[in-house]
Amino acid sequence: MAILEVKDLSFSYPDKSILHRISFSINRGDFLCVVGTNGTGKSTLLKLILNRLRPTEGSIRLFGTDSSQFRSFSKIAYVSQKATSFNKDFPATVEEIVSLGLYSQKGLFKRYNAEDKEKVYNALDRVGMAGYARNKIGNLSGGQQQRVFIAKALAASPDIIFLDEPTVGIDIKAVDSICCLLGELNAGGITIVMVTHDISSVIYHSNKVLILSEDGSGELLSSQEFTSRSFVNLHHHHH
Repeated sequence: MAILEVKDLSFSYPDKSILHRISFSINRGDFLCVVGTNGTGKSTLLKLILNRLRPTEGSIRLFGTDSSQFRSFSKIAYVSQKATSFNKDFPATVEEIVSLGLYSQKGLFKRYNAEDKEKVYNALDRVGMAGYARNKIGNLSGGQQQRVFIAKALAASPDIIFLDEPTVGIDIKAVDSICCLLGELNAGGITIVMVTHDISSVIYHSNKVLILSEDGSGELLSSQEFTSRSFVNLHHHHH
């Protein structure tokens, strides 16, 4: 069964049509990269899937349920684009941030208990940040912060993680290690959908690429097809 099914999806803001009749589906264990130039609606697509916006037409199904009816929130996790824009004085610790990832499961006012703490440290361990639990999030590098936000997404053991440009504003070495981390999580069975402008990361870790075009259409390719096509295009540009 497809874990995510998008059918004839269109979306318009009042002044601008963005997505036009997009259809694709992904299965459990896929690693999908969503690429396209600015303004093609990559972030909008994620917001539609996560039911933060309603489609103008078409349908989105998560685990076979229409996204507007979907309530199994612990199955899905989202790492937003603004995740790493913290000022230095933000008081939260790494442990506190990651524990927020459990709230979709528990409701806001449940006690944070030993079992929760274990889940939090487990998640931090998976992203290589267990030694930083007591640190303030604002004191970490961009790459370290992003690992913490991925740990927050992992805390409730989701089946699928959505990430919006997870490598923006992070130095190049850290980008590489973030992409490797996502590759490892995917190999461990987590389905990943990632909006990215960073084509190099696509090639090594994903198995599918959704290309959004200026005209609002979308095309799903395997990573192999995408790579060979990019390669051909690169060579045409030189003549």
